Amino acid sequence: MPRAVIAGAALGLSLLLADADCAEAGPAPACEGADGYAASFDGRRTFLWRPDRLEAARRSSQSPSGDAAARDALLAQAEAALERGPYSVVDKTHLPASGDRHDYMSMGPYWWPNPDTPDGLPYVRRDGETNPERATDAFDLSDLEAMSSDVATLALANYYTGDARYAAKAAELLRVWFLDPATRMNPNLNHGQAVPGRVSGRAEGVIDTYRLSRVVEAIGLLQATDALSTEEHQALRDWFGELVIWMAQSPIGRAERAKANNHGLYYDKLISHFALFAGLEDVARHVLAEAGDRRLAAQIAPDGSMPHELERTRSLHYTAWTLDAAYDMADLAGCVGVDLWRFETPDGRSLRRATDFLAVWAGREDDWPWPEINPETHELYQVLLRAAWTWDDAELGDAAALYADRHRTLEVNLRLPPFAR
Repeated sequence: MPRAVIAGAALGLSLLLADADCAEAGPAPACEGADGYAASFDGRRTFLWRPDRLEAARRSSQSPSGDAAARDALLAQAEAALERGPYSVVDKTHLPASGDRHDYMSMGPYWWPNPDTPDGLPYVRRDGETNPERATDAFDLSDLEAMSSDVATLALANYYTGDARYAAKAAELLRVWFLDPATRMNPNLNHGQAVPGRVSGRAEGVIDTYRLSRVVEAIGLLQATDALSTEEHQALRDWFGELVIWMAQSPIGRAERAKANNHGLYYDKLISHFALFAGLEDVARHVLAEAGDRRLAAQIAPDGSMPHELERTRSLHYTAWTLDAAYDMADLAGCVGVDLWRFETPDGRSLRRATDFLAVWAGREDDWPWPEINPETHELYQVLLRAAWTWDDAELGDAAALYADRHRTLEVNLRLPPFAR
């Protein structure tokens, strides 16, 4: 398959959504630090993929009255993934400024050839307009997207069916991308979101790793199989541990942490997730203990808006996408005993206030008064559905239902955001 973007891959993962309500009543499973949900998930060390929802979906998929279309879609994607890859950073046609093909390299999404110069350099920014050049074989982003989507799809298909072929293929993809000395990615983003003619790598490139969140969760599912050895599982944890150190100590990582908009919030979510997976629980606890004041209070205004995101040409998209990452951060915070779901400043800045700000536009997104050059509703649906589950709120559920037919097959409860960021 050509290394094109697999936008919206694994659509059959709606199994995790359609029947979330059918989980048996009872206490929610506990995420316990770096062990995640392993204690209540037969040793599967996930952090965002909850065992009760996954198990409810699996039971439904095996029931005559279950969502056969979603199950079939998932398995069709898994069968296709068996024939794809493996993917590697060494396959790109451009060479990073470091001269090392093992260094990941991508291009900033909103940068285009300069129309006023013969060679198109330096590139110029057109906010919200994604240059398709970044999804070509010249860079690594399309392979990163493909690898992460296929690994997640295969791990879930194995979980639902027990078919060892899916786990074996997922393990192959993981070995090639992370472990094999000939093909592995170096654990850094020194050349992420480069801009031709301007810079060989930017702090913004760190956010490309949101795709690795789904990989972390998929590896957790695979722990119940023999597809990866104990040593390989430890090697994967070590790789993510090195990435955490790079994020914390490198100039690019520190610059991303200093961002006040969605990039800073995503940074905290990602470094915490990777740190928990790597066994660096103290790192995650430190970051998440500060996240209320450092991220939520700074990013969310008293009226619930996110002013940094409303300034963008795709303000609806960025508001919803950032809020979804904040939900992930709150879920991860629960793993280390920090409650961000109920965090609130004296003037009312909170996740619930931000959710209510966005929810009032459900069903009338065409009236959204801030800039939006590419109106979409799948991220709005994702936020509303997650919020309805979190707060057990019927009104939010009704708002999500406005989009259910349109977006039912999105992989919303799997932290698999769409491609273009």
